[in-house]
Amino acid sequence: MSASGAESGCRVDYTVNKWTGGYTAQIKVTNLGPALDGWRLNWTYTGDQQVTSAWNASVTQTGSSVVAVGSGWNGTLATGGTADFGLQGTWRSADPAPSDFSLNGTPCGGDGTPPPTTPPTTTPPTTPPPTTPPAADCGSAVICSDFEDQTGPAPSGAWQFTAPDCQGTGTAAVDTVVAHSGGRSLRIDGGTGYCNHAFVASTADLSSVGPVMYVRMWVRHTTALPAAHVTFVSLPDSSQAGRSLRVGGQNGALQWNRESDDATLPAQSPVGVALSRPLPTGSWQCLRFAIDTTAPGLDTWLGDEQIPGLHADGVPTQDIDQQWLARTAPPRPTALRLGWESYGTGDDTLWFDDVTVGSAPIGC
Repeated sequence: MSASGAESGCRVDYTVNKWTGGYTAQIKVTNLGPALDGWRLNWTYTGDQQVTSAWNASVTQTGSSVVAVGSGWNGTLATGGTADFGLQGTWRSADPAPSDFSLNGTPCGGDGTPPPTTPPTTTPPTTPPPTTPPAADCGSAVICSDFEDQTGPAPSGAWQFTAPDCQGTGTAAVDTVVAHSGGRSLRIDGGTGYCNHAFVASTADLSSVGPVMYVRMWVRHTTALPAAHVTFVSLPDSSQAGRSLRVGGQNGALQWNRESDDATLPAQSPVGVALSRPLPTGSWQCLRFAIDTTAPGLDTWLGDEQIPGLHADGVPTQDIDQQWLARTAPPRPTALRLGWESYGTGDDTLWFDDVTVGSAPIGC
């Protein structure tokens, strides 16, 4: 189900994925009027929907009225600019898409002239918020690797082969044929079965990166994620006594897994899995994470889409993070390992390139 506001003062594309008792909505607002230094989108639900969480905007609901306010890098809207955000909610008897959107008080479909913005009551920041997603350059990142410094066929220097649990047939190599940028990438051939894994670990110490750790990588893989649990990113975690936060897949979709208690994000229910995404094969994909080291919070993006099923915000949400938030200790990753580990069936060939880890957001 989808709805669109008329295209005069603004346009709103509201796309909903619903199931019995619940829904997620992906919302794209386009400003067709003058530039806005701070935006506010209002609408009214005509069913009995209740918003329970949101991402990329602050969303509040009073009765049937809902307001979303831009935050962070999407807090301003140039003429013709767009902002994307999402939300999750519940419903009982009816879930019709709303149609009465207004942007900063101007109905979508009006004359495109929003009322003036009320001056803030507090001192504005000296640096205005960015209007675009985070830059793709490394900045002050602790890890910034395109693997162009690798000179031989085997990983060396800042990247070292490792098999943390047991070693079998999995291999790692520096590939000079397939690369996202430049002429080199890291190639992993991981085999089916627990011991046939292979990882390459960065020698960088990540124990002081934060308070939010931002990870960006480009990854390309060959075989669709299987039904069984697999991992291709492993972050040793001091809050788990060195056991790992793991990024991989299960039931054909991306997931987080915590080694100490095998908790998953999202929950492995049909609803939870539907809120994640598969990892496309045969092409380079930009995968990004934000790991809060002060609270049990996570965000995950595939390209510029924030994946609703891979979002933990501290408030347990059915089919997403209620299992994940059963453990309250915040994560403290100390290192990064890239590779492949299969816990049942499934082998794969993967490539990694343009890998960064730092304390500031890093885009694609």
